Amino acid sequence: MSIDARLAELGITLPAAAAPVAAYVPAVEVNGLLHISGQIALKDGQLMTGRLGEDRDLDYGVEAARACGLNLIAQMKAALGGDLDRVERIVKLGAFIASAPGFTDQPKVANGASELMVAVFGEAGKHARSAVGVPVLPLGAAVEIDAIVQVRPAA
Repeated sequence: MSIDARLAELGITLPAAAAPVAAYVPAVEVNGLLHISGQIALKDGQLMTGRLGEDRDLDYGVEAARACGLNLIAQMKAALGGDLDRVERIVKLGAFIASAPGFTDQPKVANGASELMVAVFGEAGKHARSAVGVPVLPLGAAVEIDAIVQVRPAA
């Protein structure tokens, strides 16, 4: 089954790939690895803001991480000329969670993106990961996630 068919089966419509907000590019492909810049939690065009354990709860954080995951897949699709079937493996996700000092559920938040990758890419979606609490993220985002993806050469 193609990845586009899998997305349809899951009822997932990808957002448009977000344009960079500073001096960087959304993705760089080098030696079969696609490095995707950090994607902040945009859902339906709205930024998901706040700090987990302060003004946002765990469920909000998981939803924000899933939104980051959808934005990562949208960036993959854009970088690969629309062909998500070139994805061989999600190698690593780096999750940054805006957290209050006592909040320690960063891994549970990051599962919002990790579980999405497995749902969409199957075994190839299983990856290494970091989940780090930080005091603040760009634009006040609740979550930001970057990725390294192994890709097949273009046909």
